[in-house]
Amino acid sequence: MVGTVALGLAAVRGRGRQGGLAEWSVGGRSLGAVFIWVLMAGEGYTSFSYLGAAGWGYNYGAPVLYVVAYMSCGYAVGYVVGPMLWNYARTHGLVSISDMVAHRYARPWLGAGIAILVTVFLLPYIQLQITGMGVVVSTISYGAISLNWAYFIGFAVTTGFVVVSGLRGSAWVSVLKDVLVIGTLGFLAFYVPLHYFDGYGDFLDRIVTEKADWLTLPGSGGSPYGEAWFATTSFLNALTVVIFPTTVAGYLGARSADGLRRNAIWLPAYNVLLFVPMLLGMAALFVVPGLTGAESNLALFKLVVDSLPAWAVGVIGVAAALSSIVPMAVFMLVIGTMWGSSVLSLLPRWRGPLRQKLASQGVVVVAGALALGMTYAAPNTLVRLSLISYEGMAQLVPMLLLGLVWRKLTLAGALSGLVVGVAIVCGLVFSEHDPVFGVNAGIVALAANLAVALVVTYAGPADADDRPDDEVLARDPLDDEEGVSSGAAAPSGAGR
Repeated sequence: MVGTVALGLAAVRGRGRQGGLAEWSVGGRSLGAVFIWVLMAGEGYTSFSYLGAAGWGYNYGAPVLYVVAYMSCGYAVGYVVGPMLWNYARTHGLVSISDMVAHRYARPWLGAGIAILVTVFLLPYIQLQITGMGVVVSTISYGAISLNWAYFIGFAVTTGFVVVSGLRGSAWVSVLKDVLVIGTLGFLAFYVPLHYFDGYGDFLDRIVTEKADWLTLPGSGGSPYGEAWFATTSFLNALTVVIFPTTVAGYLGARSADGLRRNAIWLPAYNVLLFVPMLLGMAALFVVPGLTGAESNLALFKLVVDSLPAWAVGVIGVAAALSSIVPMAVFMLVIGTMWGSSVLSLLPRWRGPLRQKLASQGVVVVAGALALGMTYAAPNTLVRLSLISYEGMAQLVPMLLLGLVWRKLTLAGALSGLVVGVAIVCGLVFSEHDPVFGVNAGIVALAANLAVALVVTYAGPADADDRPDDEVLARDPLDDEEGVSSGAAAPSGAGR
C-alpha cells in the first residue's frame, strides 16, 4: 500500500501540482495508448472480478458470462463513440459528462443536476469497492487486520494519491495493478486445477457430470437470469459503459482519437482474464461446498488461503486490493471533477481553473469520507441502490448520446425522458421486479425514456438555440480529416 501511494505521487513529476483542472482530472489530455489501455482496463476490472465473478460462478454458473459479453460489445460501441466524445470535449474545453450535457443544451444548471444525479449513482460503487477491499485484506491477513481498519486503509490510500496526482496517478497505479492481476490470475488458472484436480480434464468432467446446471442459462438454483435477461443486460450495459462517467474520463485523458480506436481493439483481450475467477468459483463448488449468501464471494480466496503459503496469499491479495483501489480512485476523481466544473463553478468565488481544481480535490475527500462513513454505519443500506447504479446510469444515454448526434432533441424531451426512466428503474428495482418478465429492468426503463423523449420533442416547441451544428453536435475527428483531404484534392480534380 505504501508502494501504491508512492507510485501515484510519482506520477505528478512536477506537472500535476501546477496544472489546472484539466491536468488533474483528465491528465492534461496527454495520456498515450498504453496508459489509456491499462487505465480503462483497470477501471473495468474491479473487486467484482475477484469476488463477484467467482461468487456468481459459484452460485449460478453461466449467467456470469454476461460480463464478458457486455464489455466486449461495449468496446465495439466505444470504437465509434469514444473519439466523438473526445473530440467534443477537446473542442469545447470540457472535462466531464456533466459539462457535455450543460454545453449541449446551453443550460449550466442542467450540468449541475446531472452531476448530483451521477454522484448518487456512483457513491454506492465507491462503498462497494471499500467493502470489497476490506474483505480481501482481512481475509488474506488471516483476520489480523480487522475489516474496519481495512476499510480505512482503502480510503486513505486512494484519497492520498488521487487528491495530488488525479487521473495520471490512477493510470500509473493501473500499470502495477495490471502486472499483478495478469501474473496472479495466470498462475491460479494453472495451479488450482492441478492442485485440487488432475488438471482441467478432470475438473471439467466433474462439472459436466455433477454440476451440469451451472453450464447453461439460467444457471443453477432456478435463478431469474435466463436468455432474455442475458441478452437485454448485455445490450443495455454495452450502451451504458461507453457513457459511464469513469469510462468517459479515460476517453478524455487520451492524447488522440486514434489511441482510443486502438484501445477499443486491444481491450477485449483483457476479458480473457475474467474467465479465470469464473472457472475458479465453479472449482470451489467441489473444494468448499456449502457457501451461502455473502460467503460465496470469498470462494476464490478460500481456495487461495487454503492451499498457498502466506507470502503468495499476500501477493494475490494485493492484486485484488488494487482492483478495488484503481476503480475507486477513478470514481472519486469523476465525482470531484463534475462538482468542481459543473456545480461549484456556478458560484463566483470558485471560478477559474485553479480554484475549480481545489474545489474538486475537496469534493474527492468528502465523497470518499461519505462512502467510508456509510460503510461503517450502514453497510447494507445501499445494497438496493447499488442494483440501480448501472441501470440508472443507462437513462443518460438518450440525453447525452442521442442529443450529441441529433439536433432536434429538445431539452424538455431529454429531461422528461430522463425523469421517467429513472423513476421506472427505481420503482422496479425497489419493488423487487428486476428482472421484469425475465428482462432487465433497465432496458424497460430506457425504452420508456426514449419514447417519452421523442414524443415530447415532436409534440413540443423546438429549442431556441441559434448556435451552429458544429457548436452543438459531436463529430468523429475522422470526418474532419476526410473533409480536409477532399477539400485539398478538389482543385487538382478541377484542373483535370
